[in-house]
Amino acid sequence: MPMKLMVCRSLGAGLLAVLSTGLGVTPGSTAAQVAPRIVSIGGSVTEFVYALEVQDRLVAVDATSRHPPEATAKPSVGYMRALSAEPILSLEPTLVLAVADAGPPSTLEQLRAAGVRLVTIPDDPSPAGIVDKARAVAAALEVPERGEALVTRLSGALHAAGESLGQVSHRPRVLFLLSVGRGAPLAAGRSTSAQAIIELAGGTNAISEFEGYKPISPEAFAIATPDHVLVTERTLERMGGESGVLEVPGLAITPAGQARRLIAMDGLLLLGFGPRTPQAVKQLSSHLHPELR
Repeated sequence: MPMKLMVCRSLGAGLLAVLSTGLGVTPGSTAAQVAPRIVSIGGSVTEFVYALEVQDRLVAVDATSRHPPEATAKPSVGYMRALSAEPILSLEPTLVLAVADAGPPSTLEQLRAAGVRLVTIPDDPSPAGIVDKARAVAAALEVPERGEALVTRLSGALHAAGESLGQVSHRPRVLFLLSVGRGAPLAAGRSTSAQAIIELAGGTNAISEFEGYKPISPEAFAIATPDHVLVTERTLERMGGESGVLEVPGLAITPAGQARRLIAMDGLLLLGFGPRTPQAVKQLSSHLHPELR
């Protein structure tokens, strides 16, 4: 082989090696093999990323991603229902995991149009929904074996929690209140994650007259006759502590108000329906059924 050609090939190989190293690509690999840059939107979705031990690929999360604590150190792209495409695209993600009700839709369309792979994660507040969510995140992250192992652990923990409540005869009435601003708190009706977690923990939702979250009158509080009032820790703070909650007009005359039975829990733990839901069921049921402690 001519000496000049050998030198050119040698220099070319060396330059390729240098460029590849600078781009984070080892010689012989392809661009497709470069580790993905993931943006996770939805607190429970982020929890699943950590539970599947793929957090090293995360470049950003949304404002609801508050667990584990390390997630809060990641850059935030804002609130999950009020996203903008520009801050997300500036991070050059290769994959965006978005919980089902993330949006607005126009932002998600912008991400797709920009060529970003966007995977929507289902969010059904039920044991089956937790399994579906775990598998969806694991499939998107291409770690299906870890996903199945996690599903096995979660299914076992949820089954154990259900068995412990199998012989409970009394299911106390629980009123869930959510403070979203300066107005009156909202009560959780049917088809809510609050109702789902209350029932999993051996309770009965005190509100059955409507679906979703709505403000209700003092008279409705009295009619609901809750045995317990359940709030998130953030709602407890916004409403001025225990007295602020239990002194809401109409609540004082209920069984919960008279006995001052107020339960406050971390909101993402309580309502997230993620990998910590078995823990949430156990914690809430210990309040509703102290005889099982």
